Amino acid sequence: MVALAEALRPALLRASRQLRREAQKAGVSALDAQLLMVIRKNPGVGAGELADREQMTRPSMSGHVKRLEAAGWIERDPAGSEDRRRVGLRLTGAGQTALEAIRRRRNDWLAARLGALSPQARDALAAAIGPLGHLAGDR
Repeated sequence: MVALAEALRPALLRASRQLRREAQKAGVSALDAQLLMVIRKNPGVGAGELADREQMTRPSMSGHVKRLEAAGWIERDPAGSEDRRRVGLRLTGAGQTALEAIRRRRNDWLAARLGALSPQARDALAAAIGPLGHLAGDR
């Protein structure tokens, strides 16, 4: 298992690094992209819960939320909570547009690389999607 891990890890890291670069080319940092995706999947999530999910301090997350809000990518939504002190976050149209730009750039980069592979290599990668997702914590 250690030999497989040693061979697989560098390839996964290089691919991940390149996908982060594609997000930056779209004008969004990798962290911003991650936060926008979490907020899109969990509309109404609070900043505290977001900090817990991303394993960040709440003051640090507060700064990120303020920056995303100033960029016009997210907005606060007090209507989604019975507790008036709690304010949830949701994506704006501009935030959705930013996420779409990232997705498009990443997919274009990946599709170009996949197109250069043999059909057998693409089939092997397709077969690995499930196990790779499991490794990454998808259930």
